Amino acid sequence: MLTSVITNVAPDIAALGLEVKELFLLTEIDEHPHPAELALRLSMPKPTVTVNLKRLEAAGLVRREIDPTDLRRHRLLVTPAGRKLMARGLALLSDTFSARLARLTAAEQGDLKTLLEKMI
Repeated sequence: MLTSVITNVAPDIAALGLEVKELFLLTEIDEHPHPAELALRLSMPKPTVTVNLKRLEAAGLVRREIDPTDLRRHRLLVTPAGRKLMARGLALLSDTFSARLARLTAAEQGDLKTLLEKMI
């Protein structure tokens, strides 16, 4: 179901100037501010993360700064413009997912929730 939602909303996210992968990178940067951590968290190859981060930086959505806790490393920060696009992209995902859930009755939604909780 998630893949279907992502596929359905990808053109709308692209209209924002983002690829879906880039949106997911933006959402994880606050918790995982180093590229290697992002690659691990999102199960993406490091070169893919690097290419997408360079594009996000060039677009002014992400910036790098020296990590104050380790001056040998850089950490990533989402810019205000990046946060704005991230919010819009997440809203598109949420709206599309909500539309799919609305096809289920309240009882069916409850059953789905129970099943998903068992899997987690």
